[in-house]
Amino acid sequence: MNQSAERIWTIPNILTLLRLPLSAVLFACIAFEQWLAALIVFVVGSLTDWADGYLARKLNQQSALGRNLDPLIDKVWTGGAFIFLMNFKSAELQPWMVTVVVGRELLITGLRGMMETQGVQFGADWFGKLKTTLQMAALIAILSVLWLQGFRLSESMKSALHIVQLLLVWLMLLATIGSGLQYVARAWPHLRGSK
Repeated sequence: MNQSAERIWTIPNILTLLRLPLSAVLFACIAFEQWLAALIVFVVGSLTDWADGYLARKLNQQSALGRNLDPLIDKVWTGGAFIFLMNFKSAELQPWMVTVVVGRELLITGLRGMMETQGVQFGADWFGKLKTTLQMAALIAILSVLWLQGFRLSESMKSALHIVQLLLVWLMLLATIGSGLQYVARAWPHLRGSK
């Protein structure tokens, strides 16, 4: 195997790519309302997202490919989950919310590609990582609520779960918008300079 192929097939990149087939399984679980399976698949896939970044740093296997591939597959993973869940009333996701999430992801992916072609590293910063964490937490809360609907819960428990779910969805939206604006501000000087 040549050196460039070895740099592509690193453990972090393999973990990142694993989320693509897991995405198909997740979306099928959601479509068929298999909430516990969807929750388990989502948690496992989300752990690979944490592990790929950790291992890339630990094994010194960070690369431009990984910096671009990981967020791109994250878009499919989380964006697709939000799109599929929008069809379920208990998910509490309005079309405009999902549009904000997916639109921000597409915008930043485009900006990241433009910056990398100019030789500017445009990886995720703390705000982007917070956004991703809140998106995953919101999705875990939504999937948990959908799964727990099959159980007899007290009204106070249902109310508490609903409040946690809504709080995470709104925090996720604020972080999505805020981090998107921050990325645009970071890219702006480079975009102006490239004219």
